[in-house]
Amino acid sequence: MYRSVGNRQEAEDLTSQVFLKVVSGMDETRGAKTAKNWLIQLMRTALADYWRARSRLPTSSIEALLENGWQGPAEEPPAMSDTTTRRVQLILRALPPRYREVLTCRFLLHLSIHDTALRMRLTEANVKVVQFRALKRAADLAATVFA
Repeated sequence: MYRSVGNRQEAEDLTSQVFLKVVSGMDETRGAKTAKNWLIQLMRTALADYWRARSRLPTSSIEALLENGWQGPAEEPPAMSDTTTRRVQLILRALPPRYREVLTCRFLLHLSIHDTALRMRLTEANVKVVQFRALKRAADLAATVFA
């Protein structure tokens, strides 16, 4: 990926996207050759999507918005009810510490992937993978505890 993109962080992001697609679409009945071809096709598609998106958007669009005074989304997150707060606390307590921390940073403290990675001393790609796994585990817990 790095050779095709030329930027380490973007290559890591693309790799994590491909990884998440592989995890969600894993078919154990595929043979090794078919799985290899499928993985190569996923990588090609991710790269094509990356370059297609880059060609449509000017690279300075966000910088231009910030220079013109844009401060990001102004919408405040909705307040949670006591019941919801208790459910969230129960689920967070049941998660492993790393999962708990990434979900707290991302969704309760509203930190970006970048800031979460700095705080947890992880790469941004790793934060995305941990966040994916934590959300999956939290959903499984919620389904069993509150069913």
